[in-house]
Parts: sequence; C-alpha cells; structure tokens
Amino acid sequence: MTVAIRTEGLTKVYRGTTALRDLDLEIREGDAFGFIGPNGAGKSTTIKILATLVRPSGGRAEVGGIDVVRRGDDVKPLIGYMPDVLGIYDDMLVGEYLEFFAAAYRIRGLRRRQRIAEVLELTELTAKRDAPVMGLSRGMGQRLGLARCLLHDPQVLLLDEPAAGLDPRARIEFKELVLELRRMGKTLLISSHILSEIGAMCNTIGIIEQGRLLYAGPIDEARKKLGAERVVRLRVHEEGDDERSVNAVLDLFRGHPDVEAMKPGASGEVFVRVRADAPDISFLARDIVRAELHLLHLEETVLSIEDIFLHVTQGKVA
Repeated sequence: MTVAIRTEGLTKVYRGTTALRDLDLEIREGDAFGFIGPNGAGKSTTIKILATLVRPSGGRAEVGGIDVVRRGDDVKPLIGYMPDVLGIYDDMLVGEYLEFFAAAYRIRGLRRRQRIAEVLELTELTAKRDAPVMGLSRGMGQRLGLARCLLHDPQVLLLDEPAAGLDPRARIEFKELVLELRRMGKTLLISSHILSEIGAMCNTIGIIEQGRLLYAGPIDEARKKLGAERVVRLRVHEEGDDERSVNAVLDLFRGHPDVEAMKPGASGEVFVRVRADAPDISFLARDIVRAELHLLHLEETVLSIEDIFLHVTQGKVA
C-alpha cells in the first residue's frame, strides 16, 4: 500500500532543547494513526513540520511522496491541518468563516457554494450556517475547524488534539465523524491524550516520549509484542447459586493442557488464562456445551491503549 506520510531521521531543536530525535515514521494511505505521548513529547512539533509550519533541524519528511521543506507549496493542497485551538475572527458567521477560507483555497463560484454545503452537511453544521462563530460551543467549534480543513478535499488530515476539552457527547459525535472520514478513504494523523478514544478511532498508533518514537504500527501488533496474556471471561448458569456455576467451570477445565490458570470473579464469572500459543479459545465453548452447561457469556479480554502506553513509556517528560 502507498505511504501517505514518511519521516526519516526527523529532528527538531528549539534553543538547545531537542523536541524530536531521529523520528522514523511511515503512515499508509487510508490509515488512521493515533499519535500519543505526554505533553512535550514532540507530537505537535511533528504535526507542524508535516503541515509545513515549522522547519526541521535535521532529517526529512514527506507527504504523498513530496518533501515538506523543498516543495512545501505542493504539499499544502494535500493536507488539512487542524490545531488544538480554533482560530476565529470576531463577528463572523459560520458561513462567512467558511467563505473566507474557501476563497483562500481559491475555490470559486458554484464550486465554492457546493463545497461549503458539503462540509456543513458532513460535520452536521448546516443548521448553524448563520450562527456567530464566537457563540459556538467547544464541540461545535471543533466541527467547524474540521469543516474548514475539508474545504479543499485533502487526502491527509493532521488533527492536533481534536477532542481536547469536549464533553462526553461531543467526543462521541466527533469520534463518529472521524470514522466517517476513514470510510471516505482519508489518511488521518490524530494526536490525543484521550487514549481510549484513540483505540476506537484508529487502526495504528505511534507512542512518543521525549522526542523519541518508541513504537509505531498496528494496535494488535503492539499487543502481541508486549506478550499480552490471553484471558477469557466466561459465565455459565447451573441450577442453584453462582458458587455452583463457578465450581462447575473450575472442575471442567482443571488440568486442561491449554489452560494456565483460573480465577473466580464477581457474579459467577470465571477468568481463564489461556496459553499464549493456543490456536484459539473455541475449545472453551465446545467443552462447556459438551458438559451440558449453559453458557451465558464468553469474551477474550485484551490490553487497552492505556495498558499499552503504560507498558511502553517510562513516564518521562522533556
């Protein structure tokens, strides 16, 4: 698959402080890449370099195969950059705001009206077209910022902390919007401190600390590299109380070659740790059915994004 974003040895030094250290990164077309790390780790610096706003001190960066330093003007039509704070102008209406930026992108005439209508519909802001920008909520403001990024139909979106400061409903709505952009085939680089939502929005992640990239790749591969235990949570129902149901499971799988350990949980649940090299966990359901037990729930638990982050990082800041 074609690489949408590539950096090689990317380095940035601010007045003696190194913000980025030899960053090597590849993001494929159509990926949603979650960029996570503590404050000062280098996330925003990386995004600003890719957006042609900051020149690196060393190394190189490309978007769509084009060098962001040598051919910055050719990169700009390919990207939509959304900073963590929406830049607004006093006394502008939402429609006027988008008209202004559409003119900056040299979108004219009927095409301009069509694109504004399309991005308003996509971001569910059509009803706010004549509303003052200054009066928008934080969530609506973030939608407007994204609408502005989409006016010229870029293929690569650089979103710096897009969900910061949003209330729970606004975060859910913004997540759905990001998933829709993925379905449209856009490539997204999203930095965020809300790690659980990165897992819901993105298929790949990068973990950065003190300017160094510690891991980059698919989320599932991160779990495998960490050697995550395979733990299955299950529950059966037997006539009587929960204790009888738990004992039935413990008796059934005690000594099983693919089961390393078992632990009773609350409300009749049993946590079963399966060998990491076991082909799958289907044997659990099969044996329960054969034993004529009533299976109510079976679920394999996995490491969360928060777990992965804590495993990989050391809690250091720049």
